[in-house]
Amino acid sequence: MSFLQLIGQRIAALRQRGAREVPGARDALTIARRRIATGAGAVLLALVAIGFAKAGDLAQHLFLQFDARWPLAALLLTPFVFAAVTWATRRFVPEARGSGIPQVMAASHDPADAAHGPLVSIRTAVAKFVMTLAILCAGGAAGREGPTVQISAAIMVAVHRLLRVPITAGVLIAGGAAGVAAAFNTPLAGVAFAIEELAAAYEQRVAVLVMAAVMVSGLVSLGIAGDYIYFGAMRATLDLGSVVMLAPVAGVVGGLAGGLFSRALLAFSAGRLGWIAALKRRPILLAAGCGLVVAVLGVVTAGATWGTGYGTTRQLVEGQGGALWFAPAKLAATLATALSGTPGGIFAPSLAVGAGIGHLVAAVFPNQPSGAIVLLGMIGYFVGVVRAPLTAVIIVIETTASRGLILPLFATALVADGASALVCRERLYHGLSRAFLRPDPRA
Repeated sequence: MSFLQLIGQRIAALRQRGAREVPGARDALTIARRRIATGAGAVLLALVAIGFAKAGDLAQHLFLQFDARWPLAALLLTPFVFAAVTWATRRFVPEARGSGIPQVMAASHDPADAAHGPLVSIRTAVAKFVMTLAILCAGGAAGREGPTVQISAAIMVAVHRLLRVPITAGVLIAGGAAGVAAAFNTPLAGVAFAIEELAAAYEQRVAVLVMAAVMVSGLVSLGIAGDYIYFGAMRATLDLGSVVMLAPVAGVVGGLAGGLFSRALLAFSAGRLGWIAALKRRPILLAAGCGLVVAVLGVVTAGATWGTGYGTTRQLVEGQGGALWFAPAKLAATLATALSGTPGGIFAPSLAVGAGIGHLVAAVFPNQPSGAIVLLGMIGYFVGVVRAPLTAVIIVIETTASRGLILPLFATALVADGASALVCRERLYHGLSRAFLRPDPRA
């Protein structure tokens, strides 16, 4: 018998005895079980998120070693892995495809039913973990933050079920938010993400649950991984005149580019156009074709577009410079990976594309601090893709220690949100979540 099962049985016994002896004991014990489940789930998901991060870094390292030894072999390996992972995902765990955030959103519409379904099951979470690593082992431009959200929600649901605590939308929201906090080592971003993306109705009860889960997972991550700065420290600031000049440019360019990316993904997901429907009828061939695009881009750019893009993003943030073609090349690789139908997120690759856009804008303004402009580009594009300005600003601030740029970042985010809405009115994750919603039998 496991430790958690023992706790669950003990609490159940106390609950039955206390309900007979003390008025209101039933409610008190229910609250106690919920708190224990939230704390235990947060600890467990933080440990899994840390392991996932280290495994993802190892997967990318192994692929880069492979690519350095056999530079052209990726032209065969990447399409084959993309096709194999897509086949396995569609055959065995279709709920593991794509980012993972839309699945959690869909599950939160009917949490009690979803708790027994595949969207946030441990089986799906394990498949998401393994298959995302497989894509990174093949050089796919995928992130692990979106998958971490789905994996974390599945863990939180499993712990609550084990302790016989009712599954509510707050459980899913808390799990997903804690996953973001643990993946980026950014507690505030986890809370902001819950508000902007996961929670349709953000109640005080849910807020307490989210903050408790984020705090516990953040403490575990901090204790094990340390207080590291994800994308490197950026201490430069901008004066008012520079902000007035740069924020609109970075916001418009990044927002439009991000909006076009989202529109392409949503159009492909809907499949209303004839040629898109034809492609989706041959998913394995499509995945292989997308893998070939990713491989060609990786070979042509000497490996710059492989993987999540953490290294290049950090290099640009710290002002070490980079190629001006990085942004469009990384955008194309990320889009091809996302369209392939394989498991994998777009958070980190989007931040990398945004850094590349910021580098392009910095080339137009050579007298301004390049690192600061890179951050504006990251915000502009990331907001353009996910349409979550508060989450984007907090993620960038916490991952770059750039608190001196909070106002320029917010200004850029607001401009980017408006620019993105001009080309893509629907928010990306909300649109993608429809594919995982069960049809209403009354319709």
